[in-house]
Amino acid sequence: MESFAADWLNLLFRWAHLIAGVGWIGTSFYFIGLDLSLRKREGLDKDVYGSAWQVHGGGFYNVEKYLVAPKKLPDDLVWFKWEAYLTWVTGFALLVVQYYYNASAYLIDPNVMALEPWQAISISVASLIGGWLIYDGICRSPLGKNTGVLAICLFVLIMAASILFSYVFSGRGALIHVGAFVGTIMAVNVFGIIIPNQKKVAAALMRGEEPEARFGIMGKQRSVHNNYLTLPVLLMMVSNHYPMLTGHPHSWLLVALILIIGGAVRHLLNRHEAGDTFKQFAWTLPVAGVGVIIAMIMTAPVERDYGSDKVADTIALGLMEKHCTSCHAAQPTSDMVDEAPQGIELETVADMKRYLDRIKAQSVDSDAMPLGNETGMTEAERTTLGAWIAQNKE
Repeated sequence: MESFAADWLNLLFRWAHLIAGVGWIGTSFYFIGLDLSLRKREGLDKDVYGSAWQVHGGGFYNVEKYLVAPKKLPDDLVWFKWEAYLTWVTGFALLVVQYYYNASAYLIDPNVMALEPWQAISISVASLIGGWLIYDGICRSPLGKNTGVLAICLFVLIMAASILFSYVFSGRGALIHVGAFVGTIMAVNVFGIIIPNQKKVAAALMRGEEPEARFGIMGKQRSVHNNYLTLPVLLMMVSNHYPMLTGHPHSWLLVALILIIGGAVRHLLNRHEAGDTFKQFAWTLPVAGVGVIIAMIMTAPVERDYGSDKVADTIALGLMEKHCTSCHAAQPTSDMVDEAPQGIELETVADMKRYLDRIKAQSVDSDAMPLGNETGMTEAERTTLGAWIAQNKE
């Protein structure tokens, strides 16, 4: 019953996280696209930076952007903030339910670092807080005045976190924490910088004062960071579905490629929205393409020499019983599940033959399974299982 309740919490928080995330990313994409499509037109108020004509749902819209803000603001001003706040809150709740509650299975890998659950959770929380403080400090320092230098510093910071996580957590835990690390920076940018600065500008205008330009400049800087981090963080958040990513011995290098690929694609979309010619941003396609090719080469399955000895079905089935069927059975004995994950049962040789490719990907080509390697599956056992799979695919 406890596992059943945890599964429902997981489902509800994941659903809420998706809904809030779609809202946040959608508004982010929309406003960046809107900002880049603004044009100077005749008849605009002198304080208006530009306007954009848009059509959607059978209606036409004329949107104007003020350089700082109009002299008067309506009482029904709409603030776009709760999408970001709720995305982080539901994401952290999901982290608690999935990774903190099941820390020994999802977050800890004794072969990486033997940690107690409370130690792993403490490192997780401290890294999210520390990451923001370091990032914010860099942005406020003289380094933050140079866009190129700041971008390099942010890339190095994320890479340093990725390497740290890969030496502390399981493969799944490491990559999900890169996503949480970046997502925390993005959410606190909204909560701690962008919205407060907008409120200061609005309050100054209400008092009839001239707002300080630095508030808008700082908010714009953080908004651009969030924009370019959106695509990479999305992939980090779904990485635990792909053992070729989470099980890679140098996952931090994959993080670097994901940042480059996502950033290049986002720049392409941004410059397209801005109306640049294709020649001006065509370089983004080969950069992203080369990044994808390198990632595919890095994650390609390594061919093992399984030898010529035949592995009996009984031996392979014995490995399943030892390491897998506590979860993957009609009646699981593991406290973590009430039913076989994804309906995959591995209690007979026939069952195993139905899922040869999945078993190979999860337990031979990577150590994604068993979760957290709780049963202590050895490399020799993985090789034996790989040999049995190979002979059954001939």
